[in-house]
Amino acid sequence: MSAHLPHRPAIDRSAHEPLWREALGRRLRALRLRRGATLADVAARAGIAPQYLSEVERGRKDPSSEMVAAIAGALGVTLLDLTVQVARSLEVEWSSGGVLDLAARPSDALASVAWTDQPGGVVLALAA
Repeated sequence: MSAHLPHRPAIDRSAHEPLWREALGRRLRALRLRRGATLADVAARAGIAPQYLSEVERGRKDPSSEMVAAIAGALGVTLLDLTVQVARSLEVEWSSGGVLDLAARPSDALASVAWTDQPGGVVLALAA
């Protein structure tokens, strides 16, 4: 049975649903760029090849949970925090029909995404 959240906008399920690996890759790249780290730096700390990390960031590889944990650790975030950030970005992307490109403007915006249900609609608050 599907849970219905009150006051959420209707979603057209015929549209392309964003993939987890793509949202994960965008978030990892944003975190890496915000820290001023290179692919080689993060890959070395995670114990993986820079090419593999590049493919993960571009959403072309679907890494194992162990790989995601290693990359998260190399970026100085917990697996839980990273998972929440990616889930929030998917929610924002799916409900708005757009993509927040954090690589173009790195920030911790997704860490502070908050949904507030208000009568008549939904308010999305982003804190810098």
